[in-house]
Amino acid sequence: MDVTPMLRRPGVPRADWTPPASDPELVARIRSEIDAAGPMTFARFMELALYDPARGYYRLVAPGPGRDGDFLTAPEVHPLFGATLALAVVEVWRAAGSPRRFAIVEYGAGRGALAMPLLGALAEEHPELVEAVDYVPIELNEHRVAELRARLASAGLTGVLRAHSRPTVGIAIANEYLDALPVHVVEPRDGRLAELFVVATADGALSATLGPPSTPALEARLLDEDVRLAEGQRAEICLDLEDWVADVSRRIGRGVLLVIDYGAPAAELYGPSRMGGTLMAYAGHRAHDDPFAGIGRQDLTAHVDLTAVERALVAQRWRPLGHTSQAAFLAGSGMEGVLARMRARATDLESQLALRAATGRLLDPRSTGGFHVLAASRGLPRPFSPAGFAYRIPGGRSSP
Repeated sequence: MDVTPMLRRPGVPRADWTPPASDPELVARIRSEIDAAGPMTFARFMELALYDPARGYYRLVAPGPGRDGDFLTAPEVHPLFGATLALAVVEVWRAAGSPRRFAIVEYGAGRGALAMPLLGALAEEHPELVEAVDYVPIELNEHRVAELRARLASAGLTGVLRAHSRPTVGIAIANEYLDALPVHVVEPRDGRLAELFVVATADGALSATLGPPSTPALEARLLDEDVRLAEGQRAEICLDLEDWVADVSRRIGRGVLLVIDYGAPAAELYGPSRMGGTLMAYAGHRAHDDPFAGIGRQDLTAHVDLTAVERALVAQRWRPLGHTSQAAFLAGSGMEGVLARMRARATDLESQLALRAATGRLLDPRSTGGFHVLAASRGLPRPFSPAGFAYRIPGGRSSP
């Protein structure tokens, strides 16, 4: 049974534009695997569409994130974001006893949209910390890594680039990273959990069909979180979260993990208000709901299950510190002071207007200001809690 129309989410407006054409080589690669192994889980399809070593979306030279790309993340909005996060980094460094070596591990580092203002702010305000920093970018795209290295060199920050083979003291930052991890798509049918699989049609297209779950881990995740999906309710489950937390734990032995992303606790994420799930595609700064358009040339994302992240952290001996909104976290971390310094330096009208617009976007709960910030610590004094969790603004969801 072809259930491809079910991937179209109710209430999502149809775009007045045409998504980019799919990458023919990547589609052929996917079809070949389906022909050889049978129907493919959506998680495997998403893995190939985004991360295939030769043709995946996140391996492309362009466009990716940025104003001239497909989507805009908070670091690309304005350096104000990274400069404010620098204050949180200083806080963790001091809580760890101001060690002589301190790692900043950034997942999805890209071209340095976050690293450059963050490290620049540290160099200006806390040079003693920059001397201790080991910046470890986690980035699959070799083109973006090369650009990041060039930007660091231009700023005189090449010396911070180091690699680690064992856990160290530091902070790991994952900003809009987990939402792009591959997800399985499930929904109850006739009282039983079914999974969506990708199949190839005779005319060369890809479509979706339902079948028995590929692994009992899917139903186990829902049972562990006390989630009961309604009949016909579609949901996404990321089984890679545990492996990702394990990777963080191998890199950071003592310190803090900071996750910034769109997501929700399981009870809300899988609640009745999300009957169509959260899977979305992004291309050319347009959001739409067709994962089979622009294969390899558009981003695919799903909201993050914060409950699953916290459970995985506890299993790796991390202590969850709670979660709040991005707006509340930035305000509590000291964004007002950073903003005042940047405003004093914005001597022309264009810079002043850009700073004002960025401030609104970073704090607006309808924009990135509404994203969740989740933090966890390991090996630090138990009373430690980031300043960003001590500040609440109207609409903020602080839970220290």
